[in-house]
Amino acid sequence: MTPREQRTDTGQAAGHERERTSASARSLLLTVLGEFVLPRRGEVWTGTLVGALGALGVEEKSARQALSRTAAEGLLESVRHGRKVCWNLTEAGDRLLREGTERIYGFMRRPHAWDGRWLVLTIGVPESQRQLRHRLRTKLTWLGLGSPSPTLWVVPDASKEAAVRDVLRDLDLADRAHAWTGPAAGIGDPAKLISAAWDLDDVEKRYVRFIEGFDGRTVSSDREAFVNQVLLIQEWRRFPFLDPDLPAELLDHDWPGPRAAAVFHDLRNRWHRRAQAEWDRMDDGAASRH
Repeated sequence: MTPREQRTDTGQAAGHERERTSASARSLLLTVLGEFVLPRRGEVWTGTLVGALGALGVEEKSARQALSRTAAEGLLESVRHGRKVCWNLTEAGDRLLREGTERIYGFMRRPHAWDGRWLVLTIGVPESQRQLRHRLRTKLTWLGLGSPSPTLWVVPDASKEAAVRDVLRDLDLADRAHAWTGPAAGIGDPAKLISAAWDLDDVEKRYVRFIEGFDGRTVSSDREAFVNQVLLIQEWRRFPFLDPDLPAELLDHDWPGPRAAAVFHDLRNRWHRRAQAEWDRMDDGAASRH
């Protein structure tokens, strides 16, 4: 490799690392906002957020960049109080975090009966509208739908009809879509459809790692409770994007999702009070420094 190629390769690697750090900081910020800021009227000092992210290993520069990026997306707005800056959740930010909180804490919470009905959606968005395609995929995946083939989305839960309709309306795509609900016709192998729509082998491995990583973990201080609770939520919040929460009738073995959910809720309940106390301490400290 020539020196120029080495410099190019090194520069690209550094760029990718900055992108990963930025994405990680923003993801942690959203978790912190949903868990600690949303319940407190959606207001927080800059210093509190920078300190909280610092406790999670995020450098101050990356923390401030994540704040700016989140504000640019319309989720936060800043209000200056003399020399101090307070961040408030916007209406869009409040709605996003409330919907996320409901989904994260309600996901895999309890067994649900299945009436045998599926929802099937067909919709095509051209490659030239890549950003719109990405938004559609993100929203449908969040609802638990899987895509076994291009333009086709399925989920064994007909009650998602209203939520899917809302997504299509919000993205102005209702006139490009068609959807049906009802039982399967008995043509084809449901296992093959499920395998094409979702990578359940990968999801199962992730559940096992989650259980092995968190089950039995203890904390010895409020700071440890705060850090571990954020990391716990950070890991768990990925599963609603990955797991369609299939009914037992469509699973061929004991699924680890319910056990992982039990670990999540048990630890969150154990750490919640101490984590909140640490947040209040950081917030009081940030306010007193100005």
